[in-house]
Amino acid sequence: MRGRMALPKEVTFVTFDVYGTLIDWEGAIYDAFQREAGREGFSFDDRDDLMRRFREISREIEGGSYELYAEVLRRTAVRIAKDVGWDLEPSRAGFLPDSVPRWGPYKETPAQLRKFTSKLETGLIANIDDKLLGQTRRYIPFDFDLVVTAQQVRSYKPDPAHFKECARRVGGKKGWVHVASSYYHDVEPCLKDKVPVVWVNRHKEELEPGQKKPTAEVKTLLEAARLLGV
Repeated sequence: MRGRMALPKEVTFVTFDVYGTLIDWEGAIYDAFQREAGREGFSFDDRDDLMRRFREISREIEGGSYELYAEVLRRTAVRIAKDVGWDLEPSRAGFLPDSVPRWGPYKETPAQLRKFTSKLETGLIANIDDKLLGQTRRYIPFDFDLVVTAQQVRSYKPDPAHFKECARRVGGKKGWVHVASSYYHDVEPCLKDKVPVVWVNRHKEELEPGQKKPTAEVKTLLEAARLLGV
């Protein structure tokens, strides 16, 4: 059996997935649903169930014709509400994209990004539109050398367009490492495209039989920083 892809001998460029890697979006999404549903006396008692539905439905919507992430969020909210019996008027589904400014960073994010951006070229590769990412950037106010969004490439990861566009702008893959928390959205497409990838496995997920191992696996950004020598 072939071993893992090796990290570059000299890491020169590090890109990051944003939501789930730098930004703690799950708690904020749950809070947004609870706040809006609570106006009508409805409650989401099981956060894990809500996030499972969110992941499944948003992935399905993202796999269709491209539309802005704000619309993906609206449609996801409507579908979840229908599935759980919450009578949400579609005109009110904007509560979910409107919650993005409250999607804050993990506590470790600012300090670790400061290390990376001071020593290496860095970039963001995000499954979101430019406007919503702009609202998030106030939590990560660093000068990134590259930003690739779903809006720019008109597709959503795990489609490889984000990574191909990044390689085009960087001028190749030499010295490039991607850091991400989603195996589905980031690790798999990176491995297919031979981009070294560090999996920030915050939820202690276990790989299923047949799934390829990432280049490296860590629990936190701090561990990723140490691994990459920053």
